[in-house]
Amino acid sequence: MTEQQRLVQQLRLDYIHQHPDVSALRLWPVDAPIESFTLVTLSQSPWNLASLLPMLEAHDYRPLHRYALPERGLLACLLGGLGDGPRIIIVELQTTRLSRAPRDALLSLVKQGHPSALPLPGACRPWPMPDWSLYERLHAAHPLAAWLSVMGPRVHHVTLDCQHLGRPLSQLDNAVRQQGLALGDDDDLPLPMSAMVDHRFYPTCSRRLAFAHGDEHRVQLGGLLLLEKQASAGQERTADVMLPPHSRCEIL
Repeated sequence: MTEQQRLVQQLRLDYIHQHPDVSALRLWPVDAPIESFTLVTLSQSPWNLASLLPMLEAHDYRPLHRYALPERGLLACLLGGLGDGPRIIIVELQTTRLSRAPRDALLSLVKQGHPSALPLPGACRPWPMPDWSLYERLHAAHPLAAWLSVMGPRVHHVTLDCQHLGRPLSQLDNAVRQQGLALGDDDDLPLPMSAMVDHRFYPTCSRRLAFAHGDEHRVQLGGLLLLEKQASAGQERTADVMLPPHSRCEIL
């Protein structure tokens, strides 16, 4: 197994573990090709993008495009591996874009984390579980801040290309909804989508998590994205045109 295959396997298994309702759909083969993994992290070392890149490069992934989305307080990087394997999109929450109180609360939690607890993204949450009150405050400030507080740097959603699944988006959309996943809206996605792709995002079923004081609450932990590339996108790979071209930048 190559280093790239090892990383992809870990990301896939972690996603399946966190989202069993997606693996139970049975609407496509279990080994259907994943177009991309979208991981969410934050701008604090050693979990920021700059710190993750050497590890990803050691697993044969290289940056292809970088994106800036200041209106969402995010930076993003699209990485490609060898051959036709999945793309990886790293979304980095800029904690400096949060107001002072939620930023300080999130950083206080993150500072309790142990870098050695995160050999690869998705291995575990490296900091303690927040209490419910903190989660609610973070969610009000930025949904991804709350998501990171309970998940750690991890896969938020996977993307499947309808062309590879051999069925049109409209047909798959009906099939997924018949299986019980509700159609989400664009606010549920960390990143906006390009006009060159048609998309459907399905937040996966919420899970009951135990928070710091032992109380349990149901929270939404990510989802599934289906894409269908428009003819105007030409021969480029679907993952390479899924983010808005105007957000692409040269320097991260």
